[in-house]
Amino acid sequence: MDTAFNLDAVIRKVPDFPKKGILFYDITSILMDPAAFAHCVSQMVSRYRSAGLDAIAAIEARGFLFGAPLALDLGLPLQLVRKQGKLPGETVSLTYELEYGSDTVEMHQQDLRPGERVLIVDDLIATGGTVRATVDLIERAGGSVHEVFCVIGLPFLEYERRLAPVRVHTLLNYDSE
Repeated sequence: MDTAFNLDAVIRKVPDFPKKGILFYDITSILMDPAAFAHCVSQMVSRYRSAGLDAIAAIEARGFLFGAPLALDLGLPLQLVRKQGKLPGETVSLTYELEYGSDTVEMHQQDLRPGERVLIVDDLIATGGTVRATVDLIERAGGSVHEVFCVIGLPFLEYERRLAPVRVHTLLNYDSE
């Protein structure tokens, strides 16, 4: 396991996207660099191999890219957390507030099992709104969230306060915009 890998050097930073004043951390540059992607996956596998997890819940859409290889390596089911109306069949949903409006996340009803220990995976955590909704959805179904894993964290947006007591683990943090 190479903990000295310089992930920051690989991440593309895009100023003024999606709007002026925002610095966007683009993880697609990780996917374009096999060594960087392998580093991320190996860090996840190392951290969670012995965690006693029952499932991985990956958040649409970039969370799927990191959650899928982890679930495959650990031999665990991959639960998809999607925006409203994207999953066929019976779903459970939760609507949450955004800075300007609201959004809804859904999971297949049959994928949520009481008593499961679940790891939530996404690419980046900013304010933690979507992750908080995912935690609440899993807990309402009787599961428990072991931890949240994101490649990138923006702790200056105070996601830890919103998610407490759920722990968040990131590979890389940016402390300001």
